[in-house]
Amino acid sequence: MFDDLPPDLERLHTLRVWHAMWLARIDAKIADVRKRQTETERGRARRPRPPEWTVELGIGAGRPPVQVHAGDCYAAGKRRRAVDRDEARRLLADGLRACIHCRPDTRLNVIDLSDGPHPASVRVPPEGHRRCIPLPHRRSPNPTRPR
Repeated sequence: MFDDLPPDLERLHTLRVWHAMWLARIDAKIADVRKRQTETERGRARRPRPPEWTVELGIGAGRPPVQVHAGDCYAAGKRRRAVDRDEARRLLADGLRACIHCRPDTRLNVIDLSDGPHPASVRVPPEGHRRCIPLPHRRSPNPTRPR
């Protein structure tokens, strides 16, 4: 069946040693890959959960808080600290800005902090007033100017 092997004992021993060396290398690589996978899984299991809310800190003495973010916000700066839900709500209620990307004020149900106009400041036109609709601007052709 396998007649392509050499007929003499010396070359057969050489082939056996060569294959044994390759098997040892393959077994060592398998052990390394298993160890790496185990370490990766252990690292994932031990990784702390991301904070639910963060506060972006400013530059300078005392690093005053600048903005409140959700913990998973991509727009949060590098200078930040984790805060709990109550502190995030308190900071928003005290007037700290909410991130416009993750909208922590909406997620925390903190109302009346929107950046839009306050309903009392919106002007309503008087009764019977017609709104003027501007016509599109049309330039008259200038005969002295080439097109």
